[in-house]
Amino acid sequence: MEIKDKKTANLPLWTLTVFTENNVGLLNQIAIIFTRRNINIWSLSVSSSSIEGVHKFTITCHASEDMIKKIVLQIEKRIDVLKAFYYSDDEIIYQEIALYKVQTDALLNDIQFEQLIRKYNCRILEINSTFAVLEKTGHCDETIALYNDLERYGVLQYVRSGRVSVTKSTHEQVSDFLEEQELRRRQIEEKQ
Repeated sequence: MEIKDKKTANLPLWTLTVFTENNVGLLNQIAIIFTRRNINIWSLSVSSSSIEGVHKFTITCHASEDMIKKIVLQIEKRIDVLKAFYYSDDEIIYQEIALYKVQTDALLNDIQFEQLIRKYNCRILEINSTFAVLEKTGHCDETIALYNDLERYGVLQYVRSGRVSVTKSTHEQVSDFLEEQELRRRQIEEKQ
């Protein structure tokens, strides 16, 4: 099920978090940074952050650490970007969500279906005479494993979200950056 780029298959997966103002065109500017370096964005999720008025991009990609450092530096040069960080999987807590639409007939005629639901701890969101929609929250390998097990029932539709993550640190790192910026602003005002 999982399609990996042969060029980056052996490179580590990184999670970048980019804190920004919410301005039109910024997603395109960030995507171009990856495109110029021939780096494929594996997943992308954008939402508001815990700081009012600040949005958080969560981007995953395979690359060397040297390349990720360069990408982060380039992203931070964008005027609407407040700060960007990169993390390995052991530095964050992360999840994704997947939805599976399968034929109801196949599910009702197989006694192992209930065991499958329990094994993967997934939820049934909708069931009618034609199809059922299942939801699985977990890591990429878990959502793909469920897809593989559901293939025998006839998967009609499948979609997986981008990764969402939080750091294992006790606070949002961008908060330190914003506090430093505010301190600098006050110092400049005092000198004037």
